[in-house]
Amino acid sequence: MTKNEIILANQEFLFPSVFHYYKEPLVIMRAKDQYVWDADGNKYLDFFGGIVTVSVGHCNEEVNRKVHAQMDTLQHVSTVFATEPQAALAKKIASITPNGKLTKSFFTNSGTEANETAILAARCYTGSSEIVALRYSYHGRSALAMTLTAQASWRLGGVTTPGIVHAVNAYCYRCPLGLTYPSCKVRCAQDVEEVIKTTTSGRIAGFIAEPIQGVAGFVTPPKEYFPIVADIVKKYGGVYISDEVQTAWGRTGGKWFGIEQWGVEPDIITSAKGLGNGAPIGLTVAKPAIADAVKGATISTFGGNPVTATAAKAVIDYVDEHNLSINSAEVGAYLRAGLEELKEKHPIIGDVRGMGLMQALELVEDRESRKPAPAQTLAVMEASRENRILLGKGGLYGNVLRMSPPMNISKSDVDEFVRQLDASFVRSRAMAAV
Repeated sequence: MTKNEIILANQEFLFPSVFHYYKEPLVIMRAKDQYVWDADGNKYLDFFGGIVTVSVGHCNEEVNRKVHAQMDTLQHVSTVFATEPQAALAKKIASITPNGKLTKSFFTNSGTEANETAILAARCYTGSSEIVALRYSYHGRSALAMTLTAQASWRLGGVTTPGIVHAVNAYCYRCPLGLTYPSCKVRCAQDVEEVIKTTTSGRIAGFIAEPIQGVAGFVTPPKEYFPIVADIVKKYGGVYISDEVQTAWGRTGGKWFGIEQWGVEPDIITSAKGLGNGAPIGLTVAKPAIADAVKGATISTFGGNPVTATAAKAVIDYVDEHNLSINSAEVGAYLRAGLEELKEKHPIIGDVRGMGLMQALELVEDRESRKPAPAQTLAVMEASRENRILLGKGGLYGNVLRMSPPMNISKSDVDEFVRQLDASFVRSRAMAAV
């Protein structure tokens, strides 16, 4: 198919809700390491990684070699049979969870399914049904996951799943309480208790949160927030669920899981995305008592698939053997410094935030009012495409640029990216002046 045939086929045969970046959809034909090529042969430096998914580089040779061997050996039998790849992956994950306490895994196909499984486990374990989530969160696209999500644009079809309430998140740049950190004393964390006491029965099944909110634009709370919240959740009988679909596997730097950056030991962790480096996988890993509470029989036809499980185990091994968690911390800090320099040059950048190789720029019309600048954000995206760099967009107002490159990028990649992003800001401003 030609590029135009691909674009037309997308328009004719896919749900119209399947949207694409850019005025003209970018047709990607191949990828390798930190680069992708479009249908016209143009080469791009990828700093979005398939929405925080390409963790060890596109078409990683070490990972793919193991995947190819597995495909030639055993491709699929479902969970009603035992296989070595699923067992080996579960054993490896159990060895690296926080304090080694989460040791029972259930594998699915996506982050949405992983979060569904976590909520089920929390309800089975506690005997309660009510769940507390956070504003600005994103947890998936099923009916339950969309109810957990707290952004109107991602809640489709009249969300009606009962028993879910939302507390205030620590979005310091746009504090919902109108306060300033640290003089605020993290009052937003206390809202979790207020929500439990005023909008639930007082005994909850669980609390779910992303350590860094992804779709919200990499909203990163202060160090006190999650420890305070974890104590509140425990006080009211709830299970703490850390949604690590985007933050796990070393991306935040120096730790396997994002929640470890705050010293909190969750009861359940969910993940997907970077675990498979592009292979479809979902993970729900829990403390044994919680996993054991899910009584009865269940299956996942494709969860724990031998090929996907092999890919995931290979990804974890690659991250471990190549010290990519440390690279995320070091190169992430280098990227952050470059972004801070861009903030000094471009008044449209209101906030720089994130951790490790999850970094974001929130764009505003002016820094005093902090009025979101979604149109300008789109203009920068278009300019960045012309400058052959890929990055993502997010935020409740569509005014946040997200950067989540493969974790094995180098400082020289960062230099090139920052140089081209700088040029993109300049170009977008010039285009607006015409």
